[in-house]
Amino acid sequence: MSSILQRAKLLPGAKYVCMEGADKLPNGCYGTSIKLNWAMDPNKRIMLAHKMNGEPLRPDHGRPLRAVVPGQIGGRSVKWLKKLTITDAPSGNWYHIYDNRVLPTMISPEISTNEPKWWYDERYAIYDLNVNSAVVYPEHDEKISLSKSSMYKVRGYAYGGGGRRITRVEISLDQGRTWRLANIEYPEDKYREVDQNLYGGKIDMSWQETCFCWCFWSLKISTTELEGSDGILVRAMDEAMNIQPRNMYWSVLGMMNNPWFCVAITKQDGYLRFEHPTQPALIPGGWMERVKRNGGDLVNGNWGAMVEGCEKPAVMEGPKIDLKKPGLNITISLENFRRHQIGPQPWFALEGEVYDGTAFLNEHPGGAQSILSAAGLDITEEFMAIHSETAKVMMSDYHIGSLDLSSQETLKNDTNESALSPSREVFLNSKFWAPSSLRSKTVVSPDSRLFTFRLSHGSQFLGLPVGNHVMLKIDDPSTGETIIRAYTPISKQDSRGTIDILVKLYPSTPNHPNGGKMTTAMDKLPLGAVVKFKGPIGKFEYLGNGEVLLNEKKRYVQSFHMICAGSGITPIFQILRAVIEDPEDRTSCVVLDGNRTEADILCRAELDDFMTENSNGKCRIVHTLTQPSSVWTGRKGRISEDLLLEYVPVNAKGNVNSLVLVCGPEALEVAVRNTLLSMGWNECDLIFF
Repeated sequence: MSSILQRAKLLPGAKYVCMEGADKLPNGCYGTSIKLNWAMDPNKRIMLAHKMNGEPLRPDHGRPLRAVVPGQIGGRSVKWLKKLTITDAPSGNWYHIYDNRVLPTMISPEISTNEPKWWYDERYAIYDLNVNSAVVYPEHDEKISLSKSSMYKVRGYAYGGGGRRITRVEISLDQGRTWRLANIEYPEDKYREVDQNLYGGKIDMSWQETCFCWCFWSLKISTTELEGSDGILVRAMDEAMNIQPRNMYWSVLGMMNNPWFCVAITKQDGYLRFEHPTQPALIPGGWMERVKRNGGDLVNGNWGAMVEGCEKPAVMEGPKIDLKKPGLNITISLENFRRHQIGPQPWFALEGEVYDGTAFLNEHPGGAQSILSAAGLDITEEFMAIHSETAKVMMSDYHIGSLDLSSQETLKNDTNESALSPSREVFLNSKFWAPSSLRSKTVVSPDSRLFTFRLSHGSQFLGLPVGNHVMLKIDDPSTGETIIRAYTPISKQDSRGTIDILVKLYPSTPNHPNGGKMTTAMDKLPLGAVVKFKGPIGKFEYLGNGEVLLNEKKRYVQSFHMICAGSGITPIFQILRAVIEDPEDRTSCVVLDGNRTEADILCRAELDDFMTENSNGKCRIVHTLTQPSSVWTGRKGRISEDLLLEYVPVNAKGNVNSLVLVCGPEALEVAVRNTLLSMGWNECDLIFF
């Protein structure tokens, strides 16, 4: 980069290099900045890259041109680079300001939202990486036998920021009381000894002292010592004497946390089992998840473990979010409130307060129908059960007044469920809860169940459009607590008398004693137990033959790219089945389905049948497993950027004839969204269930 900048005539006061990429994101093109004197410093090795390993950059790596800023956080290495601007101030780009920051620990999400000044303080911007290290071997869930004494080679990597060399890596087996030095290898140093041409250029690093690559450490430890330990702790130090801290530093974005790396050790039936802090992407597991579910404190300096002299921390409730608009004292009559049960201005009530959802109809993630279905009702129970803290914070913007006490009681007691005739033709109602009883519970896999519920009568239609979902409300048989969640049934559209819900269970285990609240409660339901359904709900509906209804607007598509993981298959399955079973439907479908093991693949038999019956090539299903068996011949690993590049077209921007449908854990959805946006897809073409 310095070679390019030297050709520019820099004006006095020039201090920053602002970079902007060609990728168009929800808040404009991605942009950021670095200090000009860094860009001009040959020791910083900041470059503009158009090739990698002798070949032109791939699109996902930033073709045709990208910035590479070694030793700094990845957000400074702008891909698809289209513009360099020399300025006297840091970049004003949205992504430079609101990303890659470590705000002070006392700045809460609410403060950071209400006081933007914290984001504009350049002192909190991340540039150089901090010191970090990790264990690679033993791997997560690895087991070693205690049947004979032997030596185990513990291995991992470490890195520093700003070109600073890692000078030591230390290992502890007694929670940090004593430490031992690991051996370190620096593969990067091998290049300093080479003097040759490679890929059309000369390698000359003999004069360079900076270190930008990982170093690799190792230490042999006897199994006897490992058996006597509860965990392996690792920390590193760089040549500036920066050392990894014991505790994590909490901040709003949660970035740059680099506490000691801990691998837990447990003894099981003559084996030692090793447990890493967490697993990558959407894979569940890790001691942090276990500690959190057990009510432990991950920031207590003891990795969530209870130690002598420490009491279990009290569970502190966060400050209650005020859903009301400050200073608003307007009383709304029940009669006026009910005038907005129908029409273009839906009002609804929460905890006795009235809200106008009109302005949010087009923005609601679940579609306008979610708000319209709530019009004229008290929805306190379901709103509090399924909405995030972020959604609750937003409510004050839509607050328009209060109901008096008598109106509140009238509304709360007026469920109108009696208005649902048992003999009605269609079961579901979008405004009122419809009762149903559990008819059967079928074991699909060790951790999956198919729950079949009876409708009001045997010839009753469910009334669920393809692509929509339902709300399910149950009372926990153990605690009596009311729980509400959204599910997509797998019942066929023409089925009568029953509704089938496929659920992946998260049962109570030694590592997760509380299990999943809803699924644990469902698994305890006795046959004949009464639950309640409400719906249909959703912004997406498949009408058939490539025609979709998206936010009440019709659209025609020629292809679907379906991406899912785990129980996220259910809405995908519903739409895929509608396409496959209609011989007149020529819509093509590609499904990427991620799971841990073969046993975790839900609807496996049906999906295999779809492929077998699909003689015209309109369907392709790709399974990928993160923990495959030795006989698995399919794809391995998570749903990655490489997998998306292989099966989803690049540069589909402006392609109105294709939609991407995604359902899975939040981590998967975030990763897929970011990858596809960088590949040129428009936000409006990405549908998340």
